[in-house]
Amino acid sequence: MTALTWAIRLIIFAVLVLFALQNSGVVVLNLLPGQIWEAPLVILLLAFFAGGAVLGVLSVVGTLFRQRREIARLKRELAKPAVSLPEPPPAA
Repeated sequence: MTALTWAIRLIIFAVLVLFALQNSGVVVLNLLPGQIWEAPLVILLLAFFAGGAVLGVLSVVGTLFRQRREIARLKRELAKPAVSLPEPPPAA
C-alpha cells in the first residue's frame, strides 16, 4: 500500500513539475494604477496559492483557540469533586 501511495505522489509531483516547466512564461500583473509586477506564471500561481492557504489557516485559528479553551474548561469542571446533595430527612 505504501508503494502505491508513493507512486501516486511521484506521478503528481512529475505532473506539477511539467506544468511548471510548460508555464514559465512571464505574465504581467497590474496591481494598482501605475504598478506592474512581471513574474513567471508559476511564481504567481504559487504566491496566490500560498496566500490563500495562509488566509484559510488564519480563518480557523480563532475557532481552534475557542474550542481549546472550552475543552480545558470542561476538563477542569470534570476534575472537580462532585458536590454531594444533602440527604433528605427521614420520613416519619
